[in-house]
Amino acid sequence: MIEGGLKERLKRWSRFLLGGGLNTGITYALYLLLNIKLEYQVAYAIAYVTGIVFRYVFNALIVFNEPLSIKGLLSFPVVYAVQYLLSALILGSLVEFGIAGETIAPLIAIALTIPVTYVLAKRVIQKPIGSDAGKNGRNR
Repeated sequence: MIEGGLKERLKRWSRFLLGGGLNTGITYALYLLLNIKLEYQVAYAIAYVTGIVFRYVFNALIVFNEPLSIKGLLSFPVVYAVQYLLSALILGSLVEFGIAGETIAPLIAIALTIPVTYVLAKRVIQKPIGSDAGKNGRNR
């Protein structure tokens, strides 16, 4: 039998991964739809920003069970910026050192950055334990 805290963390991880999959599907579909009428870079930018907003809302409400806030929404793009920079560094290292080819290296970089993205999202979204939101006894 899995301990309660571990079980809750596994559920949270599962919801985080589900949100990532949904985000990928939604933003890709939106990109394809927008690209019918808009230039591809404009369509991509709109879909990308929509994805950030979706991930924030999904992570706050579904993954971490926290209320939405303007501060959280405005801070959330930092998660994506750090994730991008880290994955670009990993991608470059994998390709330049001959560890993986250009086709598979992005997938490895994404997989390796998922835990960092999770931790950053959690820090941006969850209230500190000493705050009013943390005093309700929820297990962090």
